[in-house]
Amino acid sequence: MPTYDYYCKANNRTVEVVHTMNVTLGTWGEVCYVAQIPLGETDPLAPVRKVISAPAIAVSIGNSTLREKGFTKLVKRDKGVYENVTALDHEKRYMTAGDVSSIPDFKKKIED
Repeated sequence: MPTYDYYCKANNRTVEVVHTMNVTLGTWGEVCYVAQIPLGETDPLAPVRKVISAPAIAVSIGNSTLREKGFTKLVKRDKGVYENVTALDHEKRYMTAGDVSSIPDFKKKIED
């Protein structure tokens, strides 16, 4: 469901609310009810307005980019077996439960 921000001039607060597109909220009481927050001392009939905000955009990042940035991505392949799809040359490709030598060396990837 989409996320909307509503601003109440009476208390100078902006609240993020999740609801379907066909719902219209017009009062502070409605916003508090949907957001499941307390009314506080604001009049429940105080008007609110929908605030336009920038949409969240998700961009997929490939394994090679993750590797370049120093991340490790493990993909479950079997019970107790994970594939390190971002493995470097010195790392094992598969991590197996119980095999300590197959765990990626995070100390080499983490820098201050």
